[in-house]
Amino acid sequence: MPSQFIDQPNPAPEKSLLPDDVLKLAVPDDHKKFLSDKDRNALQKFRRAADYLAAAMIFLQDNVLLQEALKADHVRPRLLGHWGTCPGLVLVYAHINRLLSTHTDLRSLFVVGPGHGAPAILASLWLEDSLGHFYPSYTQTPAGLHKLVSSFSVPGGFPSHISAEVPGSIHEGGELGYALSVAFGAVFDKPDLVAVCVIGDGEAETGPTATAWHGYKYLDPAESGAVIPILHVNGFKISERTIFGCMDDKEIVCLFSGLGYQVRFVEDLENIDDDMAAAMEWALSEIRKIQKAAREGNPISKPRWPVIIMRTPKGWGCPSRLGDKIIEGSFHSHQVPLPAAKKDDEQLKLLEGWLQSYNVAELINGDSGKPIDEITSIIPKDPERRLGQVPETYKGYTALNLPDWRDFAKPKSENEASCMQSSGEFLSKVIERNGSTFRIFSPDELESNKLNTALTATGRNFQWDQFSRSQGGRVIEILSEHTCQGFMQGYTLTGRSAIFPSYESFLGIIQTMMVQYSKFNKMGQETNWRGPLSSFNYLETSTWTRQEHNGFSHQNPAFISAFLNLKPAYSRVYFPPDANCILSILHHCLKSKNYMNLIVASKHPTPLYLSPEEAQSHCQAGATIWKFASTDDGINPDVVLCAIGTETTFEAVSAALILRQRVPELRLRVVNVADLMVLNKNHSHSLDDEGFESLFTKDKVVMVNYHGYAGDIKELLFGRKGVENVIVEGYSEEGTTTSPFDMMLRNNVSRYHVAAHAVRGASLHNPKVEVRRQELINEFMHEAEKVKQYIFEHGEDPEGCYDVPEFS
Repeated sequence: MPSQFIDQPNPAPEKSLLPDDVLKLAVPDDHKKFLSDKDRNALQKFRRAADYLAAAMIFLQDNVLLQEALKADHVRPRLLGHWGTCPGLVLVYAHINRLLSTHTDLRSLFVVGPGHGAPAILASLWLEDSLGHFYPSYTQTPAGLHKLVSSFSVPGGFPSHISAEVPGSIHEGGELGYALSVAFGAVFDKPDLVAVCVIGDGEAETGPTATAWHGYKYLDPAESGAVIPILHVNGFKISERTIFGCMDDKEIVCLFSGLGYQVRFVEDLENIDDDMAAAMEWALSEIRKIQKAAREGNPISKPRWPVIIMRTPKGWGCPSRLGDKIIEGSFHSHQVPLPAAKKDDEQLKLLEGWLQSYNVAELINGDSGKPIDEITSIIPKDPERRLGQVPETYKGYTALNLPDWRDFAKPKSENEASCMQSSGEFLSKVIERNGSTFRIFSPDELESNKLNTALTATGRNFQWDQFSRSQGGRVIEILSEHTCQGFMQGYTLTGRSAIFPSYESFLGIIQTMMVQYSKFNKMGQETNWRGPLSSFNYLETSTWTRQEHNGFSHQNPAFISAFLNLKPAYSRVYFPPDANCILSILHHCLKSKNYMNLIVASKHPTPLYLSPEEAQSHCQAGATIWKFASTDDGINPDVVLCAIGTETTFEAVSAALILRQRVPELRLRVVNVADLMVLNKNHSHSLDDEGFESLFTKDKVVMVNYHGYAGDIKELLFGRKGVENVIVEGYSEEGTTTSPFDMMLRNNVSRYHVAAHAVRGASLHNPKVEVRRQELINEFMHEAEKVKQYIFEHGEDPEGCYDVPEFS
């Protein structure tokens, strides 16, 4: 790329053709001398100390306070970290502290989008003594200070990005785009909490962030807190200009005004602390006006919430040039501004001059290892109001008051019920009992997914709609899976519980986001000072098996496969075969803690195979022999049919009925698996070898009719004895706009395919079946072909395809 496009400091946007009056009060001039000299000095010294420590963490392994001349031996052999965003993050951190100290009734947390700015956050946490609170080796002593600097980004120290090990964090920051939605999720049902969220101008280019700006439209100011979004515009990503860095004031004001915000710029570098302090006070004042009106019963229709646009140079404070390269204010400062400081004398000299410019000896006492009193004067005196010690960020969750799921179960005499309708009835009661600690976050699919019964106890919360605003609805529907995930992460990580129902095919949109959260959850549970969290619960429905009308694009169970790659200690995947089983599983998942739970079930009416008592026993076991569908209660079978998934279970049970009627000499065992993890030998739910053999036998063929990709089962069974006897059929990427039963036929999971596999397997052990083997297989495949022809000719499935199987 030509250097003229990227080697420019603080690139000035081109002049806008928009009229001047769009700016209005977005660039106010009321900030000069806003602060007292005392407060300004304290803020400047906090920032100098934190900036120094952040730079030292990136570069130094010794001589951490520059008490002697800097030598190459003092520099790390491996330089890691991102300096470019750190000074801006420190600026915000310092001013949140000032706001907390000035407004003693305020409670806040800090959500950091540029997660690689960890040095800035760790430095600030050390200055406020939150690191020492959770980690005794990081106290404000010479030893603690040395450890802070020398152990950054080395084994045993903090990683190069904000993570669950960092006090006050509820956001990983490793994958960009999610900080703002997480911040909004954190303040739902927390009326006294204000989350300050920094969004980098690179992150602001992502799709998830673009939608998350609408998050405040789901915040009821009477019942929830607020977010102060701060868009940090420093002009560059890793090596390219940012979109927002090339937008002028008018363009930015028009954009955010259209999104419904009031805009204020912070960019006066000569008076930056006064500018930022005035902007933060303005933002808090606007928030409190909106909240006061709502809480006094006079809510403002479509209130305009504040947003701050903060412009500072990329890598602010580092050397301005290295040879002919511009460093400060360019992409060269994004990561390590002086990458060869250990080996290059010129860079070492520049590093020394840079670090000396902060005069750290004036800020941190080298003998005691403590910051000076001026720095600590802006830190809240109450530890629980410090950003690193906010209770919601680490103390754990409030357990739900759950109803007895059996109150919503159906007797088998009803024959059929919808898993989703039953779930909705149960969730309605959960909402009723947990008015401020439970929510449903969903794309616009509640009605489609037959979960509308959940709305009997609540409504939707959408503040931009005159019919649902100020109603306290516990259901949030927004057609962005990313935003639903972000909302739910923030809500869960601050001690509440939720569920995320969605179309199966589109949960894959947030696959990497789910993985990021699972990593945060894993590390959080391995961090001894973090309390337990409610499990993260996905309800996957509108599955490929019943998305024949929407076509191939809606037929995709890949999210299941992604879930199975998570750490076994934290992941759970459930396939309830009927409505009673999903109630038992849903109750268990909402009661559980620290897990990633995925429940896959149908929204359409399906047979009730099990009574409530049988469903409970089945789900607790995870997998059982279904004696009613087997021959002679499943004793001494010739073949085993294993069913996993709602529709695939229906086909397996239907195949069992066909086999019992047409091949009475075949001895059959039917097994249903509700908890997929019982198959995984490395999972805590795993069947031991004896238990596995008790279900699937030692040497008989096992035909698995599975909802997802066949490879899922093959991987789960790896290492099991007799795995060579297992045949798996599952979704095989065959689909179109067709009929439901044609989807079964296309993917070889229909009752005819299952029956044919059963005959093949049984013929290996039963001579009576062996002599009829070819005849029976041809008969079943011929019937399958006839049904295909019927569907093609008539555009619908033959009558009777979905009759409930009745066993004598």
